Amino acid sequence: MLVPVHRWQNLADRLLDFIYTPRCALCERVLQDGRSLCDSCNRDLPRLTPPFCEKCGEPFQGRIDEPFQCPNCGELDFAFAFARPAMLRDERTRQLIHQLKYSRAIHLAAELGRLATEAFSDVRLRPALSANWPLVPVPLHRSRLQHRNFNQAAEIARIVAKLTSLPVLAALKRIRRTDTQTMLGRRDRLHNLHAAFALTSAGHRHLNSTGGPGVVLIDDVLTTGSTAQACATTLRRAGFKTVLVVTVMRG
Repeated sequence: MLVPVHRWQNLADRLLDFIYTPRCALCERVLQDGRSLCDSCNRDLPRLTPPFCEKCGEPFQGRIDEPFQCPNCGELDFAFAFARPAMLRDERTRQLIHQLKYSRAIHLAAELGRLATEAFSDVRLRPALSANWPLVPVPLHRSRLQHRNFNQAAEIARIVAKLTSLPVLAALKRIRRTDTQTMLGRRDRLHNLHAAFALTSAGHRHLNSTGGPGVVLIDDVLTTGSTAQACATTLRRAGFKTVLVVTVMRG
């Protein structure tokens, strides 16, 4: 008698749980069922809720009953229609992201992907869901990818794809290695990313076959929006009509 694949997977998960006791990545509570974040810590992570800037997702402390743009976005012309982070700027969420990126805790991509998927509750993302727009992860340069062995944006996109049924499209490649963005302001970040991205052959094929109505760019954090802007500019110049941005956290 053949055993269904999902049952073998459940047995494998239980065996791994027995050998390596899973614990919450934030509070160290013992967990089950392959999770890396307990329900309590998950609930406590602050979500981005209105009011926030309709362009970049910057939260506003106060009451605004209609859509608005923050003063910073009012002076900028973005290539993407809007960016929608799922989570507020918070040290605990940042810790999860840093563990994934710098400690190679790749199992945390599942939790961060679940969090990022919450952004799709925003009604402005319904066209992407209904028209099956592809998810495009922000790429790493090949040298950084070789060092890290994975791309955190691609791992997060893989989970979002599983939960939304949207396809993942590796439409972008990073053709120029750039300095780390951490200590740079927005103007320097944009200069640092100039001509850093190009469309891949997969991106060209998708564009030629569909006409490129839209894509959803996926990344871990939106800080100044410079990376999203550089990626969106490349996609728009190639012929994609609309670029939306979804990230785990607003940096």
